[in-house]
Amino acid sequence: MNRRNFIQKTAAATAVAFAAPYIIPSGRLFAASGLRKANHVVFCLFAGGVRNLESMQKADGNLMPHILSGSESISPDIAPGMDPITPLGGSPLENYGTLFKEFRYNQGPTGHFNGHTTAMTGVYTTTDLNLKEPPKYPTIFEYYRKHNTPSMSALNAWWVSNALGPYPSLNYSSDANYGALYGANYVQPLSLISQSGLNVLGDPKNFSTSEDDTAGKIRELLDKNFGAQYSSGDAGVENTEIDAASLESFINNEFNEVSIGGYNDPWGLGAGIMNNDMYNVLFAEKIIQQFQPELLVVNMQDVDVCHSDFTQYCNNLRKSDYALAKLWDTIQNTAGMANDTILIAAPEHGRNLDPNTLVDPYGRYALDHTGDDSSREIFCLALGPSGVVKQGQSISTVEGESIDVVPTIADILGFYSDIPMSYRNLMGSPLDQAFV
Repeated sequence: MNRRNFIQKTAAATAVAFAAPYIIPSGRLFAASGLRKANHVVFCLFAGGVRNLESMQKADGNLMPHILSGSESISPDIAPGMDPITPLGGSPLENYGTLFKEFRYNQGPTGHFNGHTTAMTGVYTTTDLNLKEPPKYPTIFEYYRKHNTPSMSALNAWWVSNALGPYPSLNYSSDANYGALYGANYVQPLSLISQSGLNVLGDPKNFSTSEDDTAGKIRELLDKNFGAQYSSGDAGVENTEIDAASLESFINNEFNEVSIGGYNDPWGLGAGIMNNDMYNVLFAEKIIQQFQPELLVVNMQDVDVCHSDFTQYCNNLRKSDYALAKLWDTIQNTAGMANDTILIAAPEHGRNLDPNTLVDPYGRYALDHTGDDSSREIFCLALGPSGVVKQGQSISTVEGESIDVVPTIADILGFYSDIPMSYRNLMGSPLDQAFV
């Protein structure tokens, strides 16, 4: 019996051994089969295809000084292509948790949607996916909303995506035992704000001067994204009337904030510095501050520019590093989330060792992700309270896979053992090495 099967069977047997529920220190009631390690999980898909040579192995100097120890180091030949970013200060994030430096995306096409699907379902996708359909296997949101005790509304589960494309499909699956009833609220911030009256953040669109019409546009958008009632078909995620009203107020407030320029330079980095990834994380921060969700997944994808521009790939990698540190700082400064949240960050896949034929303005060759060994090398960072997550632990051996993230989240939130074996399609197992 291999390690994964042993852990799953042992967990299932343990679940049968208990009958009475427990109350953890927060006062929240949970099933006895698995006490929580923390009450909140934020999973950041550090996505777009990050190569370990530029991240964990620091081949061109440390481009991720907020995550990794050591001062930032940029090759002089590409330094002119880098935007100035003032460091946040403080210790690198790796000191606040466990860093798996040689994580793996072991199977399936090294495509963005395949990688995202694997990370959010715990199942490798070995064939091309239909980008117009939900995944075949349940997402982490569905497992959480169906098997967590007590059950939680969609207001506690959020999926915040950068690139629109097929990513809305990842909030729930086509599995007959799960589906839209157990999905998350999905937000694509740039697209949402655009539909609310802006072409892009900070760029007002004069489609109407009528306040009533503006409110109507927002309400129409919210009805589509948050107000659909569940039926046997693909009707979307259900929110209660109270939750829908709360969501409408939240989105309306953010729209007003954009209208008065609050999104122009919200982190004080300077005009034009923030990219789409940073705005995406900014919106995730707003959700954290407003709702303190128990489960939030957010992605970043701007490093995908590496297909044609290596220098901008490095520039955006630095911005992703900054955004993750900013997200962690927000968590630690939000009542209800501070010292009770585990932040997990991992790319969906890596990038090729050998370059393609495109050269950027600074003479660097671009990189694709076509399935070589390097494109399967990734990392995983798990941050959390010192009594829960092992602090300052760096694991340099090949250990852990993409399929381990979903069971790890389920284990953190205490419902891993409550997923019936007859429903459980998970290929991986919790990353026990990261926890005290």
